[in-house]
Amino acid sequence: MQPITGITRGGVEWTPAFVVSINQSHCIGCGRCYKVCPRDVFELVDRDDLALEELDDDGDDDFDEAPGMVMNLKDALDCIGCQACSRVCPKNCLAHESLSAAA
Repeated sequence: MQPITGITRGGVEWTPAFVVSINQSHCIGCGRCYKVCPRDVFELVDRDDLALEELDDDGDDDFDEAPGMVMNLKDALDCIGCQACSRVCPKNCLAHESLSAAA
Protein backbone atom coordinates (compact mmCIF):
# COMPACT_ATOMS: atom_id res chain seq x y z
CA MET A 1 0.00 0.00 0.00
CA GLN A 2 1.27 3.47 -0.88
CA PRO A 3 1.92 5.81 2.05
CA ILE A 4 -0.34 8.80 2.50
CA THR A 5 1.61 11.96 1.81
CA GLY A 6 0.43 15.53 1.96
CA ILE A 7 1.81 18.98 1.43
CA THR A 8 1.80 21.53 4.24
CA ARG A 9 0.66 25.09 3.65
CA GLY A 10 4.32 26.03 3.36
CA GLY A 11 4.88 23.46 0.61
CA VAL A 12 6.73 20.88 2.72
CA GLU A 13 5.90 17.21 2.16
CA TRP A 14 4.36 15.55 5.23
CA THR A 15 3.47 11.92 5.98
CA PRO A 16 1.01 11.32 8.83
CA ALA A 17 1.90 8.74 11.48
CA PHE A 18 -1.00 7.10 13.28
CA VAL A 19 -1.05 6.15 16.95
CA VAL A 20 -0.66 2.38 17.39
CA SER A 21 0.01 1.94 21.13
CA ILE A 22 0.40 3.58 24.52
CA ASN A 23 3.03 2.53 27.04
CA GLN A 24 0.67 2.48 30.01
CA SER A 25 3.42 1.63 32.48
CA HIS A 26 4.91 5.10 31.85
CA CYS A 27 1.60 6.99 31.47
CA ILE A 28 0.83 9.36 34.34
CA GLY A 29 -2.79 9.93 33.28
CA CYS A 30 -2.33 13.68 32.81
CA GLY A 31 -4.87 13.75 29.97
CA ARG A 32 -2.84 16.06 27.73
CA CYS A 33 -3.15 13.71 24.75
CA TYR A 34 -6.90 13.41 25.36
CA LYS A 35 -7.31 17.19 25.46
CA VAL A 36 -5.27 17.91 22.31
CA CYS A 37 -6.71 15.09 20.17
CA PRO A 38 -9.18 16.42 17.57
CA ARG A 39 -10.79 12.97 17.28
CA ASP A 40 -12.22 10.39 19.72
CA VAL A 41 -9.03 8.29 19.98
CA PHE A 42 -8.28 8.25 23.74
CA GLU A 43 -10.06 7.54 27.00
CA LEU A 44 -8.99 7.66 30.64
CA VAL A 45 -9.48 4.39 32.50
CA ASP A 46 -8.87 3.40 36.09
CA ARG A 47 -5.40 1.91 36.49
CA ASP A 48 -6.85 -0.75 38.80
CA ASP A 49 -9.06 -2.02 35.96
CA LEU A 50 -6.06 -2.90 33.80
CA ALA A 51 -4.36 -6.27 34.16
CA LEU A 52 -0.70 -6.05 35.18
CA GLU A 53 0.40 -7.86 32.03
CA GLU A 54 -1.21 -5.06 30.00
CA LEU A 55 0.73 -2.44 31.92
CA ASP A 56 4.22 -3.85 31.62
CA ASP A 57 5.53 -6.90 29.80
CA ASP A 58 8.81 -7.07 31.71
CA GLY A 59 7.10 -7.39 35.11
CA ASP A 60 8.58 -4.13 36.39
CA ASP A 61 5.53 -1.94 36.91
CA ASP A 62 6.43 1.50 38.26
CA PHE A 63 2.86 2.05 39.44
CA ASP A 64 2.15 -1.04 41.58
CA GLU A 65 1.22 1.18 44.50
CA ALA A 66 -0.14 4.18 42.58
CA PRO A 67 -3.90 4.47 42.18
CA GLY A 68 -5.40 6.73 39.56
CA MET A 69 -6.14 6.97 35.91
CA VAL A 70 -4.17 5.95 32.85
CA MET A 71 -4.76 6.68 29.17
CA ASN A 72 -6.11 3.96 26.89
CA LEU A 73 -6.80 3.76 23.15
CA LYS A 74 -10.55 4.06 22.69
CA ASP A 75 -10.64 4.13 18.88
CA ALA A 76 -7.22 4.04 17.20
CA LEU A 77 -8.92 3.79 13.79
CA ASP A 78 -10.23 7.34 14.29
CA CYS A 79 -6.65 8.73 14.42
CA ILE A 80 -5.83 11.22 11.64
CA GLY A 81 -2.05 10.97 12.13
CA CYS A 82 -1.39 14.54 13.28
CA GLN A 83 0.82 13.34 16.18
CA ALA A 84 -0.30 16.23 18.40
CA CYS A 85 -0.67 13.72 21.25
CA SER A 86 3.03 12.83 21.12
CA ARG A 87 4.06 16.45 21.11
CA VAL A 88 2.29 17.13 24.42
CA CYS A 89 3.06 13.83 26.21
CA PRO A 90 5.59 14.49 29.00
CA LYS A 91 6.52 10.79 29.27
CA ASN A 92 6.75 9.87 25.54
CA CYS A 93 4.19 7.09 25.99
CA LEU A 94 2.76 7.01 22.47
CA ALA A 95 4.00 4.99 19.50
CA HIS A 96 3.10 5.97 15.93
CA GLU A 97 3.52 4.39 12.51
CA SER A 98 2.91 5.68 9.02
CA LEU A 99 0.33 3.86 6.96
CA SER A 100 2.99 2.21 4.80
CA ALA A 101 4.79 0.84 7.90
CA ALA A 102 1.53 -0.34 9.49
CA ALA A 103 0.26 -2.09 6.34
